[in-house]
Amino acid sequence: MTVLLWGLPDESPIQLVATALAARGADFAVVDCRAAARDTIELLLNPGTDLDGVLRTRDRTVELARVTGVYLRPVEPELFPGLTPPELARARRFCDALTCFTELTGLSGRCRVANRLSAMGSNVSKPYQAQLITRHGFATPETLISSDPAEVLAFAASRGPLVYKSISGVRSIVTAFDPAADTGRLARLRWCPVQFQERLAGPDVRVHVVGDRVFATEITTTAVDYRYARQDGTSASLRACDLDPDVAARCVELAAALQLPFAGIDLKLVPDGRVVCFEVNPSPGFTWFEQETGQPIAAAVAGWLTS
Repeated sequence: MTVLLWGLPDESPIQLVATALAARGADFAVVDCRAAARDTIELLLNPGTDLDGVLRTRDRTVELARVTGVYLRPVEPELFPGLTPPELARARRFCDALTCFTELTGLSGRCRVANRLSAMGSNVSKPYQAQLITRHGFATPETLISSDPAEVLAFAASRGPLVYKSISGVRSIVTAFDPAADTGRLARLRWCPVQFQERLAGPDVRVHVVGDRVFATEITTTAVDYRYARQDGTSASLRACDLDPDVAARCVELAAALQLPFAGIDLKLVPDGRVVCFEVNPSPGFTWFEQETGQPIAAAVAGWLTS
């Protein structure tokens, strides 16, 4: 049985999962996104038979029928410079075919996939995902999505301190909103609506869910967005923590409902007792959390892929 790792071989999440698979003695093959114009895949889907075919990379030939686990962190071929139009077209066909394989085999039940790209789509629209989050007992911040400067100022006056961020799944820096200093920039909202939310007190907690296992990390920082604390001239300290069993169970249920066997869930433990969920990351870059806390997240992913 073989596990596929699809991404950049030198990216730390792929590296850590590869190391964990090697430690388990598992057979795995790395599909390098940068080689999509060179690698080949033959995908066969016949009525009444299992998905079959062959994947060929520079280093390996893998029978797709033997693949029982896939870990995805792909990069679109259009983002790699230097490809000629024929090479780009070939790379796109390869990626589309491999995506089809991961979708179909992930639905078949015979192969574990973390995570199918279609399932990751819930994070493309944060407002949409927030509606799914509330169905599992989590609070969400008071939120305004607007292209109207006056509406934003009224929301700030009624809700107190705010932060703003992107609506889409594209990574953005969570930033404090200053009604006085930012007034001159509000006119830009006419070009693109922005998400404004109440700024909440309390510790941030990143929860990594791997199957039915939970790894929680509490982050202590004065930065608005702890991921960018160093750029703000501050710091962020991480420590492993234990979640309330009910909260942990809800995290597992939420990830399962979103069809994300591997997920990064961002929580805020508000002093008034609310457990607020900001979003569910469908392809978490977990390495910082593992390195700072020693939690065996990569080993858990490898274990889930080979179970």
